[in-house]
Amino acid sequence: MNILVPNLGSTSLKYQLLAMPSEEVLAKGRFERVADYREAIGRIDTGGAPIHAVALKAVHAGPRYRGTFLVDEAVVAALREFLPAAPAHNAIYLAAIEAFQEAMPGVPLVAAFEPEFHAGMPECARLYGVPAGWLEEGVAHYGFHGASHEYIAGRAAEMLGRDDLKLVSCHLGGSSSMCAIREGRSVDTSMGFSPQSGLENATRHGDLDVFAVLFMMDRHGWTTDEVRRQLAGGGGLAGLSGVAGGDVRDLEAAAVAGNRNAALALQVFVYQVRKTIGAYAAAMGGLDAVAFTGGIGENSARLREGCCQGLDFLGIRLDEQRNHAGTGDRLVSAEDSRVAVLALATNEEAVVARRAYRLLG
Repeated sequence: MNILVPNLGSTSLKYQLLAMPSEEVLAKGRFERVADYREAIGRIDTGGAPIHAVALKAVHAGPRYRGTFLVDEAVVAALREFLPAAPAHNAIYLAAIEAFQEAMPGVPLVAAFEPEFHAGMPECARLYGVPAGWLEEGVAHYGFHGASHEYIAGRAAEMLGRDDLKLVSCHLGGSSSMCAIREGRSVDTSMGFSPQSGLENATRHGDLDVFAVLFMMDRHGWTTDEVRRQLAGGGGLAGLSGVAGGDVRDLEAAAVAGNRNAALALQVFVYQVRKTIGAYAAAMGGLDAVAFTGGIGENSARLREGCCQGLDFLGIRLDEQRNHAGTGDRLVSAEDSRVAVLALATNEEAVVARRAYRLLG
């Protein structure tokens, strides 16, 4: 069975066509800094190989959809219902569903939702202290980037020859999150009810006191749509730096050129990562490994160095030469580091294809 997995991120579109269950990659491609996802979908090239199913790494459809499902009217309705919670993501996937249904009528369409890997988090990590009625309406800690964190858990265990790891997975890119993983299971993760929480993202704010939002709404008379537009499109690293788009590559270049705000935005980001590594070590009662992945985590030696700076007390020590050299999945920690530090390429598409294949049988 050939399963096409289009991975529509907040700023990119990657895709793989995988022959299942062998996971042979028949075709793959990547488009960066995407502005029109429907147009990008039209440029997907499978080299003539047939497509038997399309599996989407869907984001947020509430409490009923924390797994993998065939796309039907109920799934689409749930994606629309939770669109206000994930405006930068659900809108993309709703457009993709419509585009694929038009282009490939009759081809099964599967939604593998990102919170699936986090569905077994302990209740103490999953619940918010909100009024009981809010909990009943689905306000809870969902977590996202589940396919990436799931893949990194397996890959780190494979590389280190252990399945009992206490691991912190750092998925750092245009959209960033971290996950505490103990023995292959999610214990806690930085994104919460929505992908708007946790670390600063390219154009989306991270953790924010909700009363700051209410204060600004009252002061300026803003509607929820206006606040959503500002915080989803003009916050995060873009808001901190003043660099349009908030792309870390642009911020690093601007910082080198003397842009103080860009340098400060990067400092905020690495501080949040360092703080979260320490918190997750406490949550798991120890730490065996830290894995950096995503476009930034895998490729930016400078950012990995900043994220690990000052964490010697946890047993984390980078090897400068390893960190700045090499390609592919590799160890970047020093020989005497008690905690292994890895730079890994994630493969969300493989995880999504596995889930879809299990569903379709």
